[in-house]
Amino acid sequence: ELFDYMPLGAIVEGDVFCVHGGLSPNIAYLHEVHSLDRKQEVPHEGPMCDLLWSDPEEIQGWGVSPRGAGYIFGADVVHEFNHRNRISLIARAHQLVMEGYKSMFEDQCCTVWSAPNYCYRCGNLASVLAIGEKSQTEREVKFFGAAAAEKRGHLARHPPPEYFL
Repeated sequence: ELFDYMPLGAIVEGDVFCVHGGLSPNIAYLHEVHSLDRKQEVPHEGPMCDLLWSDPEEIQGWGVSPRGAGYIFGADVVHEFNHRNRISLIARAHQLVMEGYKSMFEDQCCTVWSAPNYCYRCGNLASVLAIGEKSQTEREVKFFGAAAAEKRGHLARHPPPEYFL
């Protein structure tokens, strides 16, 4: 149930909106995210679902997501949202990016993928986006790969401790 209490997003240096998925056609302003009742299981539709599962695509406007939850949205949606909210970047993480990082829509939206070699089989790089106090100019993407198998050690299955029910 801990996931049901985690924040839906964050604003870094007043200029970067960090969110798991993307945008929602039901949220025009960042302050509207605060009005959502986060202390619940994620619904199958609606603004909370959209923030977690929507993805940017090379389209105009909004579209139906092939994932079955959230939406896909284009550059025009991102530019309008960022302008309206006086931010310069939407930083998200929901889609596997083989290179670890992908910038879209004139650097106004990016995907930061932080799981190298996803599921031990994708062979992808990962990244972290470092943002300085001057968030529009102090941005650095740091890339990394998966640790070698001999450094990871053997993943063994252990039974849960007896105090877990």
